[in-house]
Amino acid sequence: MRSDRIKKGLERLPHRALLHATGITSEEMDKPFIAIASSFTDIVPGHIHMRRLERAIEKGIHSAGGVSFVFGVPAVCDGIAMGHRGMHYSLASRELIADSVETFVEAHSLDGVVLLTACDKITPGMLMAAARLDLPCIVVTAGPMLTGRHRGKRLSLVRDTFEAVGRAQAGLIDEKELMALEMEACPGGGSCQGVYTANTMACVTEALGLSLSGMAASLAVSAKKERLAYESGQRVVELVKEGINSRRFFAPEAFDNAIAIDMALGGSTNACLHIPAIAYSAGVQLPLERIDQISRKTPHIADLRPGGEYFMEDLEYAGGIPAVLKRLETLLADCPTVSGKTIHQIAAGAEVFDEDVIRPMNNPYHAEGGIAVLKGTLAPDGAVVKQTAVSEKSKVFAGRAKVYDSEEEAMQAIMGKEISPGDVVVVRYEGPRGGPGMREMLSPTAAVTGMGLSDEVALVTDGRFSGGTRGPCVGHISPEAASGGPIAYVRDGDEITIDIPSRRLDVKISPEEMEKRKQSTQIKGPKVNEGWLVRYARMVSSAAQGAVLK
Repeated sequence: MRSDRIKKGLERLPHRALLHATGITSEEMDKPFIAIASSFTDIVPGHIHMRRLERAIEKGIHSAGGVSFVFGVPAVCDGIAMGHRGMHYSLASRELIADSVETFVEAHSLDGVVLLTACDKITPGMLMAAARLDLPCIVVTAGPMLTGRHRGKRLSLVRDTFEAVGRAQAGLIDEKELMALEMEACPGGGSCQGVYTANTMACVTEALGLSLSGMAASLAVSAKKERLAYESGQRVVELVKEGINSRRFFAPEAFDNAIAIDMALGGSTNACLHIPAIAYSAGVQLPLERIDQISRKTPHIADLRPGGEYFMEDLEYAGGIPAVLKRLETLLADCPTVSGKTIHQIAAGAEVFDEDVIRPMNNPYHAEGGIAVLKGTLAPDGAVVKQTAVSEKSKVFAGRAKVYDSEEEAMQAIMGKEISPGDVVVVRYEGPRGGPGMREMLSPTAAVTGMGLSDEVALVTDGRFSGGTRGPCVGHISPEAASGGPIAYVRDGDEITIDIPSRRLDVKISPEEMEKRKQSTQIKGPKVNEGWLVRYARMVSSAAQGAVLK
């Protein structure tokens, strides 16, 4: 076993002494040593219930003949980090998490890893580590939150809190209603209730084959989740004994399957950063264009929030990801999974329990998948939009630019009612390097939507959007402003055209005028000039390459 490096032979007597100090018996020295990478914390709702899942995983590991070691990794709640300095650290934390898991497992020569995760950047960070380590790995995603309830209406975080800010600003709801939404939108532990980034990445993980079947949609509060955690602990020991390492599940075809699941669900645009980053860690080339190719041939068959009206709990009761695999089976490669079954075997054994929550491919909500990749004079290297969360009348949008060099400036203008129908709000210097950390723009987009302007105002940025964003909002514009991309030279009043069906994003500036502006414009540096984000800004790649550190 790999762990024999720290426990076998005369020269390892000091190592064994240290291990015995932890309570390990001599008998246990002959068993597989399994790490449990836990992102438990008391401040992130998606993670607060992980202690009971840790126990279930430990029980599974020990019942299968292994020895478990829990260690912690950081977890950032994007909702709490939103709209202030904290959001600079969210995407960047993905790299810290991958590095932390790699460091702990390699330093202690462990035989396998259970990755206990939930929210937005933690899951991709864990998967990046799994791809680097190429050890027996299995992922336990901690599950979606139940919907909130108020006056007989089901609630979710984004639509009923972030967008409520805009509705309140527009005078559409009073303070009493606001307080009720604040108290009832998030009833307890779990990741936010739609296919925002956390649940998108949980579904992607199951489609990649790194989680047991049924993991992604099983609810945080359910006994089913505990059973799956227990079974994951058992299974990782079996993977060690069978010599099945993680890169077996990171084939190019598996990434195609994961993208197809994301497109069918209308998942978060953040997947366009995370899936390529995981592929990069696995040594697989995955250009942004591949996402668009798969989206064009994958129908959108599950209408979940934020774009739709269903929730993750509806997906769970309709059959979960296995049922989605069943619908898409003809589009999917028959890749292996950590369960020992292949994707097609899982699909064959699945059943769809609600024909509207998970529609057949010949009756989709949209003919194409959730995300479109746009290119043009404003985004030569690409940009992304959640097209299934854009109304038909807004899929072609032309308007005049209103330019802001930070999210705060844009938010101040929106809340000050300075934005009018026909405007294209341009938020720049928020990319991976310029932010640094590519902050999410949920607060401004949700405020616009809450004010009832989502079909009349567009927002484009070199930053990114929350999985909860809806409307004609285009992010990940590459190259970013801090790298001298065209977005750096846009001025108030310039005409910008978003054409989602044609996959175009253009600004009407002549080549001669663009050259003049390049000569007269001073490119701004990162907004943070101290701490580790300075190093991050120097090393990070563009959004079109997954914003990985190179």
